[in-house]
Amino acid sequence: MRLRNKTALITGGNSGIGLETARLFVAEGAKVIVTGRNRQTLDAAANELGPNALALTADATDVAATEAAVRQGVERFGKLDIVFANAGIPGSTPVGGTEVEAFEQVLRTNITAVFFTVQAAVAHMNDNGSIVLNGSVISVLGNPGYAAYAASKAGVRAMARVMASELSPRGIRVNVVAPGAIRTPIWGAAIATAEAEKAFAARIGRSTPLGRIGEPEHIAKTVLFLASDDAAHIQGQELFVDGGATASPAGAPIFRG
Repeated sequence: MRLRNKTALITGGNSGIGLETARLFVAEGAKVIVTGRNRQTLDAAANELGPNALALTADATDVAATEAAVRQGVERFGKLDIVFANAGIPGSTPVGGTEVEAFEQVLRTNITAVFFTVQAAVAHMNDNGSIVLNGSVISVLGNPGYAAYAASKAGVRAMARVMASELSPRGIRVNVVAPGAIRTPIWGAAIATAEAEKAFAARIGRSTPLGRIGEPEHIAKTVLFLASDDAAHIQGQELFVDGGATASPAGAPIFRG
């Protein structure tokens, strides 16, 4: 068990990548604090994860709620060893059709909240721990309509490098996992039905060199690696988990003869 006697905090741990990571962490011996906004899905996560998990209601953009959740989790399980700042939202913000509030909400959730999650956690964190921030391939792909989201995830990368500099004296590592398209509820209407999900996955597969959509466990296993001692000398890095979409886009099936 790679995380025996470790305590982890996962924001947005009640669904998708966060929940899959929580499952894996518990299986690897960790005690896990998961936060989210939806009490119903938090309760379901808590029931599934069992006694080594604590599910707490906290909107990532509410700094006081995040700080309270960290304190409550530490009181239950002890000081933190791992933080996975996973909570985030999508958001279409096209040039010429975006209100200020919509743009700023993406930034508040995807970068400001990430900073204050880390700030809340490090005060209760053991030395030689690991922080993993959730980035995205969108930070480099230039997808139309995603200016705020792309900016927020590029900001996560830049912020991680600064945090790595600041926290290295304590032996705390800060790295970024950058998922490609992953089969999670974040896609909303695009996967609302089984037929729609099948068509969506096929479309993603055509534009991905490995020919498939990513699964939550692909990200969870990467986060486990970065959180564990297997990555003890990895600091300030961004690891793309995207089937080759950013590094080798010309290898995608859509470009093959």
